[in-house]
Amino acid sequence: MKELVIVLAKSLVDNPDQVVVEETETENDITLRLKVADEDMGKVIGKGGRIAKAIRTLVKASAFNNEKKIYVEIGDEKTED
Repeated sequence: MKELVIVLAKSLVDNPDQVVVEETETENDITLRLKVADEDMGKVIGKGGRIAKAIRTLVKASAFNNEKKIYVEIGDEKTED
């Protein structure tokens, strides 16, 4: 799932070399934290958060058979999916 977020983010931003995804896994959940350059943050979040929501939806769909809860955080934002 980490690789999916990296590929999606790199396709959206102007500075793909600054895309970083940190994965933290606990017994019950997995947290993916996406960090991009400040000037690319709007491109990853999108108008009204639409792109961020789409990223979370894709990650959730790809992890459908996973028993752990998946969280995707973008920058300082914390949202569960």
